[in-house]
Amino acid sequence: MSDQEKILEIKDLSVSFKTVTGTVYAVRGVSMDLHKGETLAIVGESGSGKSVTNRAVMGILTKNATVDSGEILYKGENVLKYTDQEFAKKIRGTAISMVFQDPMSSLNPIMKIGKQISEALIINRGIDKATARKRALELMTAVGIPHAEIRANQYPFQFSGGMRQRIVIACALACEPEILICDEPTTALDVTVQAQVLELIKELQAEKELSVIFVTHDLGVVANVADRVAVMYAGKVVEIGTVDEIFYEPAHPYTWSLLAAMPDLDTDSTDDLISIPGIPPDMRFPPKGDAFAQRNSQAMKIDFEEQPLMFKISETHYAATWLLHPDAPKVEIPAIVRNRINQKRAGGDSQ
Repeated sequence: MSDQEKILEIKDLSVSFKTVTGTVYAVRGVSMDLHKGETLAIVGESGSGKSVTNRAVMGILTKNATVDSGEILYKGENVLKYTDQEFAKKIRGTAISMVFQDPMSSLNPIMKIGKQISEALIINRGIDKATARKRALELMTAVGIPHAEIRANQYPFQFSGGMRQRIVIACALACEPEILICDEPTTALDVTVQAQVLELIKELQAEKELSVIFVTHDLGVVANVADRVAVMYAGKVVEIGTVDEIFYEPAHPYTWSLLAAMPDLDTDSTDDLISIPGIPPDMRFPPKGDAFAQRNSQAMKIDFEEQPLMFKISETHYAATWLLHPDAPKVEIPAIVRNRINQKRAGGDSQ
């Protein structure tokens, strides 16, 4: 994709939080781009910096947060220079909208659904109540809520979890943003409803030419929604590439571990599930070298001493691991990861 197609650019972003026990270095030099019309998935375990990165994009970091370095360019303009009022006027809901993990925390429990959706239009677009109400009903129908005229007069507690998430998506789309950030939007839903919500997001993206950032810890979800994938660990992007490159040609040991931890069709019980050994580092004290080294059985001495460079594998595929250095020993992808890759390739070929 060409530079002209970039709608969002995150450059060397670092974010820290002041806490009573010390400074937490949550995001450390993150760089990634979003192109018009694509879905970029950001994956990684809890605490890897995924949500903090996107909250910085929206200008909704907590008061104890500090942006230590970097730029976030929306159509070439650095939004980190915006005041909160400018974020509210130029970015939130109008240019970029966000769908959060728990729909109940995003919805007002004592306000009717129709009013919640139309309120965004009245405030951000300045349109009259009647027009906003009509548009709200159209949005409810578009996200698959039947009998919109009746259900618009109901409250959030009268909807199922999946329907509430559809309402949140309708609210997010009300002012026709160009970018939709979905922060773990299906985590609290059962598998069937999860699939329906993911399909809805894909349909809306195609229909409205949205650019989507999809945040998740579930690589299985990524395979169904993403064009490109950024893998984050300990506040850094450790690998980025097309969805096929990440699934079929993973290069970073952390990506290997995530793939190995994915359940497959032969997994009979939770006893057969594979977990990544160890725990992520305490980000009050970021590791000197590769943050994943302590959990990586194939780590080399240099992994504990120096942060790896971001090595170029192809025009679209990069990974920050010393295994890609010309002088590094040849290390084979673990057998279980190779099996996952072969299973996915076979499943894709059969579809």
